[in-house]
Amino acid sequence: SGFQKKKQRELRQSWARWTACFQGQPITAVRNYFGEKVALYYLWLGWYTYLLIPAAAVGLVVFLYGLAFFNSSPLIKEVCESKAVMCPLCDKRCQVWQLSDTCTYTKLSLLFDNGGTVFFAMFMAVWATLFLEFWKRHRASYVCEWKVSDWNEEEDDLILGIVNNPDAEPKQYKHSYLRSTLVLICVTLMILVIIGLTHALVVFRVMAAVMMAEGSWKLLSDHSNLGSMVLGAFLHYVVITVMTRVLTDSCFIQEETRSFSATEKSFTVKMFTFQFFTYFSSLFYVAFFLGRINGHPGRYSRIAGKWRLEECHPSGCLTDLFIQMAIIMTLKQTISNVFEFTVPGAELCENCKLRDWFCNYRLDDVNSFSLFNEFLEMVIQFSFTTIFVAAFPLAPLLALINNIIEIRLDAIKMVTLERRIVPKKTNDIGIWTEVLEAIGVMAVIANGLVIGVSSDFIPRIVYHYRYGPCANGSTAADCMAGYINNTLSIAHMADPDIRNEFLPDYKDYRSDGDYSFTPQFWLILAVRFAFVILFEHVVVIFKFVAAWCVPSAPMQVKNVRLLDKFNQLKQENR
Repeated sequence: SGFQKKKQRELRQSWARWTACFQGQPITAVRNYFGEKVALYYLWLGWYTYLLIPAAAVGLVVFLYGLAFFNSSPLIKEVCESKAVMCPLCDKRCQVWQLSDTCTYTKLSLLFDNGGTVFFAMFMAVWATLFLEFWKRHRASYVCEWKVSDWNEEEDDLILGIVNNPDAEPKQYKHSYLRSTLVLICVTLMILVIIGLTHALVVFRVMAAVMMAEGSWKLLSDHSNLGSMVLGAFLHYVVITVMTRVLTDSCFIQEETRSFSATEKSFTVKMFTFQFFTYFSSLFYVAFFLGRINGHPGRYSRIAGKWRLEECHPSGCLTDLFIQMAIIMTLKQTISNVFEFTVPGAELCENCKLRDWFCNYRLDDVNSFSLFNEFLEMVIQFSFTTIFVAAFPLAPLLALINNIIEIRLDAIKMVTLERRIVPKKTNDIGIWTEVLEAIGVMAVIANGLVIGVSSDFIPRIVYHYRYGPCANGSTAADCMAGYINNTLSIAHMADPDIRNEFLPDYKDYRSDGDYSFTPQFWLILAVRFAFVILFEHVVVIFKFVAAWCVPSAPMQVKNVRLLDKFNQLKQENR
């Protein structure tokens, strides 16, 4: 109709254009045209983007804090001036190398593995809680304004059924243990397939490192481990893209339920679980297993007894995690945005053929899930900005830049490139709230483990207070002097197993004789676990306090709802 065309034109002029990137969103106008469900998505996305500003600022400060010590850190100086000869990183053509060769990479690793990382991880865990609590308040204000606070989908469905057929019976609740068991088995098998793909990626990286090391190109030969890690990250993104399509098209994910909201909830939980494992299973391997299960000189762990398991980057295990996250997050945001903007316009135009109209008409039912992919993309991004943020402090900044573009991209796509979504009434973002809360809990656990297990933060603390020049209350100009040499173990060439592999020095806490773990290793391990427990308890306490301090709705909203309820009761009692 002409009225709807006018609304669409107004949205195009005030909202769905690139020049409005740094302007506010006309949420009420979006609600009037697209309905509450679409409006709440954009309200949530705008609020998320707005609160990314302080997170991005703090992450940038932590990055700059590391940059300030880029050339002056005594640890970097010790690495750059070291004369230690290190073990080859592969069996055949790899040569021994100088620890000083990693000088540049060590400088780069300090940008995201420094004293500010612990504070930033705690900040982001609390930020995730505050974001959700303030979102509930923000949502309550608009929901109250739209008069849908007490809206109930079940009542709506019942009324609609009665209107359409006064003699109709309500759809009964049903539950089948057999069906639930089959769904659980299918989901478990799919998760095992995804974990199997992660193992395949590990094997690929191991074999790629060997082939690069044995190749004729000197640049790749000298940096075979780094090259295999980067190549593995690109392949991981390809696996993510393929699995996303496979999972979306899998029929068993969609199960028959009593109502649309129940179907949507079930579909969302399954798809997010699959996507989470697809995106993060490889990152969990890099964060917590890489370099810790590969054995030691003379007794390396091997795949099929042939290929040595890969080791961490010489500058530290956090470097590998940083590379993986940076590549996957950058590819995901850039390629998906380009794909979103270019693909719809290729088919949806002003003069579509009748065949396209008919196909689009048949897809009307699928439009019920049209917002699902948008929400899933943003929630996966939220996972990246919180779960492993200790290894990638710039993640919130990248997310902020992406979201500024994403809001307008989605708006242009909905207003000008796609058919209008059938408006749907709702008063919340549904199951996504619980998913975001679960991610917040996982972020506390994962960041505690990254700092306590993956980074060198704990070994540095232990050395500072127990083994370094300042141990036992002593004073020294540099309390960390000798730390790098302390982290190295010696491999004796007299040992036939060592001599056969030409390995002089390697990074570990092992004794010179039988290569067993030293007491310092066990002390560091105990402190690592103690730190993880302490970190998680402290952050969880902060999260509970933050959630308690922020009411779920503003007092003005509560008073308006109280007055409405009071007036309604007065009317009923007359």
